[in-house]
Amino acid sequence: MSFSHDIALRILTSPFSRQLGIELVDAQREHVVTRMAFRQENTTVADQVHGGAISALIDVTATAAAWVGLDPDKLPSFGTTVNLEVAFMAPAKSQDLRATGTVARRGSSLAFCNVDVHDSDDQLVAQGRAVYKLGKPAAS
Repeated sequence: MSFSHDIALRILTSPFSRQLGIELVDAQREHVVTRMAFRQENTTVADQVHGGAISALIDVTATAAAWVGLDPDKLPSFGTTVNLEVAFMAPAKSQDLRATGTVARRGSSLAFCNVDVHDSDDQLVAQGRAVYKLGKPAAS
């Protein structure tokens, strides 16, 4: 397995990601695809996926995208989301969701990420933009 896959898998196996049912589909440098299985626990009314669950999917996917583009020999000591914007385009009803996250631009400590969320019919459900801050490399 590649570094990109390994680091994305670490992020996506966190307790929070597991609770929401988020799984890794693909990870390459600056690009991550995730999937959130439909679960009744993530709904609001009837079978509609809660916007908070979709926002969390966007945040987790952006986080993974920010980390997979790093130099494995210079990993930061921490990272955190400093801004998250979500636009909802359509309701997500009783379907798994797929999120594709990319890094649009990377600075010395900030990664600007874009995430598109589609349902299983390939309809765009939401788009997100996240700014992710990466700390200084951990001391060796």
